[in-house]
Amino acid sequence: MRVALLTKEWPPNVYGGAGVHVTQLARALAKASVEVEVHCFGQPRSDAIAQPTPQEFLNANPALAALATDLAMADGLTADLLHSHTWYANFAGHIGGLLHDRPHVLTAHSLEPLRPWKAEQLGGGYRISSWAEKTAYESAAAIISVSDGMRGDILNSYPKLDPAKVFTVRNGVDTEVFKPNNDLEVLTEFGILTNAPFALFVGRITRQKGLAHLLRAWKLVNPDLTLVLAAGAADEERIGAEVEELVESLQGERKNIIWIRKMLSTRQLTSLLTAARVFVCPSIYEPLGIVNLEAMACGTAVVASAVGGIPEVVAHEVTGELVPYTDNDAEFEFGLANTINRVAENPDLAKRYGEAGRERAVAEFGWAQVAKDTIAVYQRALA
Repeated sequence: MRVALLTKEWPPNVYGGAGVHVTQLARALAKASVEVEVHCFGQPRSDAIAQPTPQEFLNANPALAALATDLAMADGLTADLLHSHTWYANFAGHIGGLLHDRPHVLTAHSLEPLRPWKAEQLGGGYRISSWAEKTAYESAAAIISVSDGMRGDILNSYPKLDPAKVFTVRNGVDTEVFKPNNDLEVLTEFGILTNAPFALFVGRITRQKGLAHLLRAWKLVNPDLTLVLAAGAADEERIGAEVEELVESLQGERKNIIWIRKMLSTRQLTSLLTAARVFVCPSIYEPLGIVNLEAMACGTAVVASAVGGIPEVVAHEVTGELVPYTDNDAEFEFGLANTINRVAENPDLAKRYGEAGRERAVAEFGWAQVAKDTIAVYQRALA
């Protein structure tokens, strides 16, 4: 079986969970004796078939540029089966499938109807991305959902879909890479005290990740607890400006607010995850949340919002604690602060959650199982 994985992201240009997923899936499928070819966005390279954006669309709306890249990519898709990831590449899979008469399988990492804030980033392009996603989903031979919660969202968002074509295959984590790493030099490198507890946030600056909620909640968190943010460039200007203002306000009141604005290496990330007293994921929308798995694999307690697929990863009061998300910002932020305080102020509890998290990550979220379940979906699509 020869499978073409279609993706916008491919190392080193990985900025989200979908990119991590495709990278790990490609390796796991190859180990399972599947012939894999990766088609990604970008300039020519040796480890994948890269498709640059056509010259005429370099300055176009990002959604339009993505579709132009998809059309160029579709021409070369002749593998037995096409497997696309995110709306950026879904259209390439759809068009490539029609052009070459190949089954198109897609993995749902997020849904455009549930991310209305993307209109801030894409403008009218959000209507284009929504159309491209809807078209691909309704025509796909099979859809892989990364959580049961996400599967429900898919069927609610696209009611024309046959539920028998939508399969749950949860994301995995490489527990040989993401494991406890007690390299304290990394903390010193970023000015983090090695003898004081800290909470860690890792993620993109986008409304989806709930960083603004965390920053507002932090005013209610024990001031002895350091906050470390590993967050790079904002997805769009307004949320970027809001986060800048909130961080500056906190730093005016407390000296222990540390913002790391660059992409971390795996060594740096695992060191920070391991050393954190608590990892915080305040997302308002999260199909699964690979970053929570990464924290658990490093033996760290997790405090996360109870949205999407997160409750399928973070076992409440076993590997961490879940905070109910409501449209009432003040209520959610109050609950988030109280939960962070409760876990961070009890090191024995945090340690117990962390140990259980590592055990759960190893036992239930290995990539070999993800590959096995994904191949089963392929076989159904090819039948």
